[in-house]
Amino acid sequence: MATVHLRIGDLVWGKLGRYPPWPGKIVSPPKDLKKPRGKKCHFVKFFGTEDHAWIKVEQLKPYHAHKEEMIKINKGKRFQQAVDAVEDFLKKAKGKEQNSDGKGDLKGKKTPNKPLKILEEDDEDLSALKDPSEKPASSMEPISKRLKIVEEDTGSTSIQAADSTAINGSITPTDKRIGFLGLGLMGSGIVSNLLKMGHVVTVWNRTAEKCDLFIQEGARLGRTPAEVASMCDITFSCVSDPKAARDLVLGPSGVLQGIRPGKCYIEMSTVDPETITELSQVITSRGGRFLEAPVAGSQQLSNDGMLVILAAGDRTVYEDCSSCFQAMGKSSFFLGEAGNAARMMLILNMVQGSFMATIAEGLTLAQATGQSQQTFLDILCQGQMASTFVDQKCQNILQGNFKPDYYLKHIQKDLRLAISMGDMANHPTPMAAAANEVYKRAKALDQSDNDISAVYRAYIH
Repeated sequence: MATVHLRIGDLVWGKLGRYPPWPGKIVSPPKDLKKPRGKKCHFVKFFGTEDHAWIKVEQLKPYHAHKEEMIKINKGKRFQQAVDAVEDFLKKAKGKEQNSDGKGDLKGKKTPNKPLKILEEDDEDLSALKDPSEKPASSMEPISKRLKIVEEDTGSTSIQAADSTAINGSITPTDKRIGFLGLGLMGSGIVSNLLKMGHVVTVWNRTAEKCDLFIQEGARLGRTPAEVASMCDITFSCVSDPKAARDLVLGPSGVLQGIRPGKCYIEMSTVDPETITELSQVITSRGGRFLEAPVAGSQQLSNDGMLVILAAGDRTVYEDCSSCFQAMGKSSFFLGEAGNAARMMLILNMVQGSFMATIAEGLTLAQATGQSQQTFLDILCQGQMASTFVDQKCQNILQGNFKPDYYLKHIQKDLRLAISMGDMANHPTPMAAAANEVYKRAKALDQSDNDISAVYRAYIH
């Protein structure tokens, strides 16, 4: 098969990570954004999103030649909107070309026989494809200038990146040695992005086979949590629940055995504030530095480097992890003393879990009363509750696809911990309590290892 030569301005299908191909356009990268060394790739702006990324040549296909093939692969609503935007743009560009036939270009040369030229990022016609608040790629500034620092009334700090993917490509990785413990749904995406952005990472996982892929990508292997903590300057952990988090630190060959004065430990697991307090105390008792940094998001957002990081504890550790947080997330918040991030994370997941249960209830009630579930979803996505979360989870339900993006058993755990936190604060949580019962029912139906959207099955059995 002949090699397809692509150039700036070409419309393409670009495949990023594990996700289906998405329509994009090859554009000129910002001057401060260097091309990855040793790789043949193009800088692509993806339509219908805020994403820019370097994409390997082998992951790119011409738009027109593969349009029908790609449309068969992806039926999502956001995908269709992106394709529609490309088609609208092409119509406008074609019309502009026809109107200029016979008039020549700025130098007086006629151009009717030239192939269609796709405009650069700052051309007016491209505005239809972009979010009004989005900055064009050509205006991207160095990362130090594009970080927005906001001091809130609570004394917390938010570091927000305007376009995480674009910024991620230009970050300078810390020279500190990074350790990472736990390669589950969230941890795998985080480690992958740390490696892509040039960090030196040592990994460990309870199931050792999961480390193999990352070793191939350049990670180093740690034999035990203690060894990783001993070898590395900063060690992250991302595991399933409070017990797993404690065992990783306090168990045989645990992190605590590798902690020395100045070593940093960052707990990214979603756990209760009491667990965070205990871990913080034992780490600092050995001269270590502690930060909690649970993440809001899903497997997809983890893979995309678009998580939201909630941090609390040692502020200097938070600052030392700047390049790591930029690699794994679109924004990070510093919330003060250790325990605050756990509290905020549980509240967020309580709301998300309760909302998902309510959406599933609505879908089943629509079916029970003879209404079209698809029509219910279409109407929902046109109103004030429209979101990517609603669209994706409802589409999963309608397609019977419950492949985990966030485990059902984990959201039930978070609901339980949030309810307990409410009890300790003497604050009622009746909605969370009701949702928790639905998730418990779903777990009894063997849905624990499915996606949180599988709560739907609790209503149909």
